[in-house]
Amino acid sequence: MHLPETPFDLTAIGSGLVFADVLDDLARALTAEDAAAVVQAPPGTGKTTLVPPLVANLAGGRVIVTQPRRVAARAAARRLHQLCPDLPTGAVAFSVRGESTTRPSTIIEFVTPGILINRLLADPELTGVSAVILDEVHERALDSDLALAMLLDVRELRGDMRLLALSATLDAARFSRLMDGAPVIDSPTALHPLTEQWAPPPGPRLDDRGVTPAFLEHVAATAADAHRTHPDSDVLVFLPGAREVSRCADGIRDRLTDSGVEVLELHGQVPPREQDRIVSGGDAPGRRIIVSTALAESSLTVPGVRVVVDSALAREPRRDSLRRMTGLVTLTASKASMTQRAGRAARLGPGTVIRCCDPSTAAGAAQAAAAEVTTADLTGAMLTAACWGAPGGEGLRMLEPFNPRAAADARTDLTAIGALTETGHATELGRMLAAVPTDPRLARALLDSASAGEGELAADVIALLGADGRPASLEADRALAAARGDRKHQREAERLRRIAARSAGTGSGSGSSSGSGTGGGAGASGTDPDAVGRVIARAFPLNIARRMVDGPDGAASFLLASGTRVGVPAGHLATQEWIVVAHSGRSQARAAAGTGAVARLAAAISEETALSMGEHLLADRVTTRFTEQGAQARRIRSLGAITLSSAPARPEGPEARAAVIDGIREQGLGAFRFSDAARSLRERVQFLHRTLGGPWPDLSDAAIIARLDDVAAPELDRLAGIGGKPVRPSAIDMLPILQRLLPWPAAGRLRELAPERLEVPSGSAIRLTYPPLEEADGADASDGAEHSAPGRVVAEVKLQEMFGLAQSPRIADGAASIQFHLLSPARRPLAVTDDLASFWDGAYAQVRAEMRGRYPKHPWPEDPWSAEATARTKRRPPR
Repeated sequence: MHLPETPFDLTAIGSGLVFADVLDDLARALTAEDAAAVVQAPPGTGKTTLVPPLVANLAGGRVIVTQPRRVAARAAARRLHQLCPDLPTGAVAFSVRGESTTRPSTIIEFVTPGILINRLLADPELTGVSAVILDEVHERALDSDLALAMLLDVRELRGDMRLLALSATLDAARFSRLMDGAPVIDSPTALHPLTEQWAPPPGPRLDDRGVTPAFLEHVAATAADAHRTHPDSDVLVFLPGAREVSRCADGIRDRLTDSGVEVLELHGQVPPREQDRIVSGGDAPGRRIIVSTALAESSLTVPGVRVVVDSALAREPRRDSLRRMTGLVTLTASKASMTQRAGRAARLGPGTVIRCCDPSTAAGAAQAAAAEVTTADLTGAMLTAACWGAPGGEGLRMLEPFNPRAAADARTDLTAIGALTETGHATELGRMLAAVPTDPRLARALLDSASAGEGELAADVIALLGADGRPASLEADRALAAARGDRKHQREAERLRRIAARSAGTGSGSGSSSGSGTGGGAGASGTDPDAVGRVIARAFPLNIARRMVDGPDGAASFLLASGTRVGVPAGHLATQEWIVVAHSGRSQARAAAGTGAVARLAAAISEETALSMGEHLLADRVTTRFTEQGAQARRIRSLGAITLSSAPARPEGPEARAAVIDGIREQGLGAFRFSDAARSLRERVQFLHRTLGGPWPDLSDAAIIARLDDVAAPELDRLAGIGGKPVRPSAIDMLPILQRLLPWPAAGRLRELAPERLEVPSGSAIRLTYPPLEEADGADASDGAEHSAPGRVVAEVKLQEMFGLAQSPRIADGAASIQFHLLSPARRPLAVTDDLASFWDGAYAQVRAEMRGRYPKHPWPEDPWSAEATARTKRRPPR
């Protein structure tokens, strides 16, 4: 291809790289100044090496290239610089947190997405930048997704900025649609033949504590065997986290003591210089086994590797929305991730991947890892969006929107620290916090600590809290002491000290990296035991916790101000009354009962410090609950969800009444006294409601409770203790309340429509039995069976009192008939009917035959139609 005079010799750079075959296609797609493109290229094709110089030649200004990890950014810059020896120093550079090699003459700059986001917030037009390339976008990191959305906005402001999205495994069509139909450039594969082998473990890979020691031993043994059986290759081993990397590396060393192999660890806690030496190959004299986290999964070609041993495990962020906790969980790696890992073995020649699982486990894995925007804590992203002018992410073009629950929690936290207004817009403080390259809560703690004269110590502590990987100790003081020996920690702490010093107006900051200056020395020397905890509490006041339960083997359960319980393993912290938790995770084995949460990093604090740091969470309130004794109130002083004191109190008006109503709503009306009159009235009215409808009201529990505020004010006040001592529910007769519910003036016809008694031919007034409430409510669903059917009005009367009555009386304006239970002289049932005429003409004869001998003193006439109805026995004959 012919290109104008340009600083990069693409022919020399692309020698031997498969991606060189599609450079012409990509160049044509980028001919317009504001062009965009989606590049899909498998691992090892050379896209990361060739695309940036091509774009730089076309664009003519600075080109920014994002890499998902710092080690990848440094390695990509170093590799491209090596391929361009004639370019001046700094032409190809990198910028990562705490380190930059850029110069005014830099043409291509490799950065992490977080660095790019900070640049965008500081300069939304990206002045001087002619193109941005987002590499490895398939990983769906939160910062990468957010940066792409912000860049799409920038392209609407600027008409001269090129934008490219690169990935090895990419849903190209989806990215193309998001990027306004950008063309997709496909590259042929560069992978050599790959042999796939399986080494399933004899036992489980995971248990309640995480990766099992037996599985790590299995991976170590598999890696050692691979080293022996592949004498011409280095071995790259993938594990989910730094702790597993270290344990497995030790296991390999134990198995290969005399082989002369160099066993190297590659993860975020390894010093940058050592990371760079590993991924570049350095001057290693012999063979190597590199045990790595996902750092080596993409963007890097590790020299000498022809064999990959894959644990098939990954560690991904997951948010527990119920407990408002975010942590890393270990699970089976996605198919895309396993493909990426296997590709490390076949980049430079035929390779072998050995997967430490069975084929069915791999086949059942998720297609791709979940996008972080759906699973991670969104505090930083929400603040970025607000500072960008898109509160809540509204208007940002993202592949997936923010997780609604996580976004709501983040907004609550950001509002609480003063970073957002009630409407979700960024405050001036929020913009200051967004400029600090750390979590907004940690940034707020840094600035507040600086104002309190503790900026040096805060920088030290926040460098620890923001570090990758698990701390060296559960106790923050000890973890901090261990971290201070690490140069990476020292650089980060010094950088934060400079920010703290500027915030406090004390200059550029010159505190030593040991944290022994003013404000920091107290925590470091131990003269102020609360110093470290104060910093953590400023960042996470909702994580201030009080011991609640002593668990087995010296462990303890603590209640956080947020309301979550967290377990603390046996040790010094488990004996403390108050702590503040910086990090927590999931562990069924050692977690607080029912929560699954266990502290990973915490500090002991005094009660005084807890109350001071959580001052805005302090509350004094009277709480009332409704019991069988009536309204019971207590005056409670609390720190968030933590009760500090509780004492009996007098119920307070509206709150007490609301508590009574809530209690009744929860418990129903069963605790109240229903006199016979109240029960009768309720059943009669409910019968009319079911039979006639309006205006007769529904008197079910739910319907009465819904109107209590309107019709039971005096009773509610008595129950709540307003104006006197609370009374028990059993002291309240429901009759007056029910009477207030009756419809006027229709209530005047209640006795006519639903009489309490019925006069029968004998002259007796027989009490009518209306269906109990539960029967009345279910009557509409009955099958219409006449005998003792639910929902019927019943009159129980001796048979002799009904002689001569042919027709059953009707009530409710004729809408319902009365069902008669005809009784023997001993008041035992003889017949059930609501058709008396049929009974007298039919079944009566049989009843008479059976009963006249048993009850000879009672009349059993042959003709019941003409006989006198009576409640008495026969008259004795004259002597």
